[in-house]
Amino acid sequence: MESQLVVLLPLAVVWLAAGWLADRLPGATYARDLRRQAGRVLALTATGLVLTATVLVVGLSGGGSSPADRAAAGLGLAVVPAIAVAACAVRRVRRLWAGAGAFAAAPATPAPHGLRAAAAHPLVGLPVQLTGLAILPALAAALAPGVLTGDGATGPAITVGALGVVVIGVRHALRHNRLVERATPPARPGSARPAGALHV
Repeated sequence: MESQLVVLLPLAVVWLAAGWLADRLPGATYARDLRRQAGRVLALTATGLVLTATVLVVGLSGGGSSPADRAAAGLGLAVVPAIAVAACAVRRVRRLWAGAGAFAAAPATPAPHGLRAAAAHPLVGLPVQLTGLAILPALAAALAPGVLTGDGATGPAITVGALGVVVIGVRHALRHNRLVERATPPARPGSARPAGALHV
């Protein structure tokens, strides 16, 4: 099992670090900091995707009991969020990195609320964080075999995992909505139609 940990532990570290940095993106005060953090998230997610794909390809093609085979068998939960990272999160973080670059010439340029709202979009941080969390059951199973598969352990583990996903998703959605409201310009005084006005 120790050899299996050698494969799973770096994967978990990379994905959890990427999720932690992605969660910090909307809190960047300056455009230069936002660009730097977005670049780190891009690098970590690309590394995580390459490592995950490599383990899955090697493990699924091996068909034996090597460390890669056992690690690949435990990565089933991480496949769907990793695909979401490749399809959605990477593209959004790349656009965020490029957008912040337009404001990062001066060190003290504040990060625009629009870019911070884009950084808080659920499809930026949520898939990355879920991929890291989805690797933890395989890591726990490698550390303590039989703990998650014992009698009465599967149901509570699934319930806790589902609740965690809901809490993380709601948190991302609320923060995104709050930053979108800040980025939306206030309505001009004469632009609102008086109450009770008739359409002509």
